[in-house]
Amino acid sequence: MTLKTGDQYLKSQIGRASEAHVLGKKTNKLEHHGLVEPSRKAVAFTYDAAHNPESKETLRAVSHLCKDEVNRFTHLHQSAEDLVKKIKMQRYCGAMTGCCFQRCVGLDAANAIYSTTFDCDRKHGTQFHDRFRNYWTWIQKEDLVVDGAMTDPKGDRGRRPKDQLDPDLFLRVKERKSGGVVISGAKLHQTGMLNSHEILIMPTMSMRHGEEPWAICCAIPIDTPGVRYIYGRQASDTRKLECDTFDVGNPIFGGQEVMTVFEDVFVPEERIFLDGQVDFTGTLVERFASYHRQSYGGCKVGVGDVLIGATELIARMNGVEKVSHVREKIVEMIHLNETLYCCGLACSSQGYPTPGGNYQVDLLLANVCKLNVTRFPYELARLATDVAGGLLGTMPSSADLDDPEVGPYIRKYLAANPNYDVLDRMKVLRLIENLTIGAGAVGYLVESMHGAGPPAAQRIMIGRQAQLDEKVDRVMSLLSISEL
Repeated sequence: MTLKTGDQYLKSQIGRASEAHVLGKKTNKLEHHGLVEPSRKAVAFTYDAAHNPESKETLRAVSHLCKDEVNRFTHLHQSAEDLVKKIKMQRYCGAMTGCCFQRCVGLDAANAIYSTTFDCDRKHGTQFHDRFRNYWTWIQKEDLVVDGAMTDPKGDRGRRPKDQLDPDLFLRVKERKSGGVVISGAKLHQTGMLNSHEILIMPTMSMRHGEEPWAICCAIPIDTPGVRYIYGRQASDTRKLECDTFDVGNPIFGGQEVMTVFEDVFVPEERIFLDGQVDFTGTLVERFASYHRQSYGGCKVGVGDVLIGATELIARMNGVEKVSHVREKIVEMIHLNETLYCCGLACSSQGYPTPGGNYQVDLLLANVCKLNVTRFPYELARLATDVAGGLLGTMPSSADLDDPEVGPYIRKYLAANPNYDVLDRMKVLRLIENLTIGAGAVGYLVESMHGAGPPAAQRIMIGRQAQLDEKVDRVMSLLSISEL
């Protein structure tokens, strides 16, 4: 088995996802599309990092399935140390790309499905765990990118899946055929979907009796007939289509979000990992959510490192790096970012083995981590905007900079600290703009709020995991209080 390089990954994507719709146009040649190419480069980085002497120890792990070295983005955690290395890997990738690198959801889905299928088989006598072991061993050997697909459209939030006017608003088993099932529905907010090889489909919530058709977990190749992909818009995204990418802010890497439609898609039996077992849908969702909430203590911290570095650099370029209130703001940014990292490390270090053998993060601390992520990156962005100044929203374009008539005026009047070139100052401002209000803000701010569930979801889990009755009992014992 060979760990793929970034170039090998990019070649493997040529011709996939033939039903992609981007800005109103159908295309099957995505590899050089201006909106898609930066996000594919971000995924390719995760492959190359596994070969880089600086990072390969963090990006590699020995699999207990295929008994060989694999990319950690396909690894099933075998210890608390594995969980910690996952966070370190995610921080590194975020810091090096300055964007979402799109492989975390599949990794988190795999670990959740692995332990859940084990528990389901033990109770119901099903064969899902062996199926998934075989499937994931193949994923590791082929070194593939897997998209985890959980979020359904949900329709009327006041109605259960079976009560929706359109049953496809939650992805479901529509029909049963010899050797498999036919599924119908959609998944929204699919990060990196068009850059994947495989799709792992999961239920979006805990299902109840009578909702068995919606209790489906399965896998399909990305180019399966009947799957349609509709590219999502991002702020200032068409800047990526301009000849000069100067105004993009992040000239190399980017993220990707896709609406994915499943129109009567056949799934063979060997790729089905839950099918109607409603009592394990909540378990799967909860475990996946905790892994993914842990992830944000790594990836968002890495992107935060980029934002902090850019903010410090623009302060120097503006000549205000020694001003006391500027120093306080940058120190506060560091404090908030490292607090998120502490949360990610904490829930990882307290991980524990599941009956299936892989390791689960501490659920309470993972939810504390993600709840902080719904706040702190927004404060980092506010402080960065404060330090950078109003040019974030008013700076002329690179086309004007190159214009022989007005270009000299821009170079003259946007000059600041003479130790830095005007063009370089504009580059840094564009990067901060990208991360705070541009296309990069989708992978940083919007994902921080809604990825792995919005704040209310974390608050619910924190309330469940806080062991309030035990805390009350301790106080009553301490004070010799008995219940009347």
